[in-house]
Amino acid sequence: MSRIIFAGTPQFSVPSLLAILNSQHTVCAVYTQPDRKAGRGRKLQASPVKLIALEHEINVYQPITLKDETVQTQLKELEADLMVVVAYGLILPKIVLETPRLGCINVHASLLPRWRGAAPIQRALLAGDNTTGITMMQMDVGLDTGGMIKTAGCEILLDDNGQVLHDRLSAMGAELLTNTIDEIGNLPVIAQDDSKATYANKLEKSEAQLDWNEPAIVLERKVRAFNPWPVAQADLFGQTLRIWKAKVIPVFTTEPIGSIVRCQRDGIDIVTSDGILRLLNIQKAGKKPMPVSDFINANPEYLCG
Repeated sequence: MSRIIFAGTPQFSVPSLLAILNSQHTVCAVYTQPDRKAGRGRKLQASPVKLIALEHEINVYQPITLKDETVQTQLKELEADLMVVVAYGLILPKIVLETPRLGCINVHASLLPRWRGAAPIQRALLAGDNTTGITMMQMDVGLDTGGMIKTAGCEILLDDNGQVLHDRLSAMGAELLTNTIDEIGNLPVIAQDDSKATYANKLEKSEAQLDWNEPAIVLERKVRAFNPWPVAQADLFGQTLRIWKAKVIPVFTTEPIGSIVRCQRDGIDIVTSDGILRLLNIQKAGKKPMPVSDFINANPEYLCG
């Protein structure tokens, strides 16, 4: 039975924390990001991981950085066997990585070395990858460059979006983590092939603007990858609409790129550089997402094609 420090912040981390809490191991402390202002009232909100920790009466630490000597001393005094990191969001200095007896392991949402970095789930969708998965990694000072302990793969389905794939990988990570912890120290650690590495840069809101000069398949991937954040958007009918769901219509047309060639209750068809993108679920400013049929019922003047 190991004493474990758990470091994580968003909802993705929660199943992994719960899995350890339901195991034979002991979570001696939880590290998570400081409370952030969120919502319309801009009130301070605790992270999902902090809420679970408090519910289970686990000591919570929320340092701004782990580079502070006082913070490092405090962590050392916990006398942990292992530190488990799942989407924590802070850099772990070398001294922290070496503090737990068995080091620090990370639950990463890709099959390393593909998609090292902050947004592996969304980048896999944007790239049109057919598969992804979870890698259990022995952490080092690099960006997701540590040795691989265990992996588990899964297929990316054609209708997967960022949220659906996030939830699937979160559950997979929790299952693989518990199996790994039970055997930690007795498992081979395999070095990554750096020549095959790709990087999953952090998502930017500016990426969400759809450009009709791109092929329909690329735009459809963006719609899926950016659901639920930052959500794809386009300027149509004199307003900015958020696009929550779309599909590719592989037909050729001589109509100008960006033109609306059909607007019916089953979808709004936009000409792209290659094929047509049919919008299926959209959102007006200040409104909730809605099927295109509801949008047309409220705006019948847009019917065409």
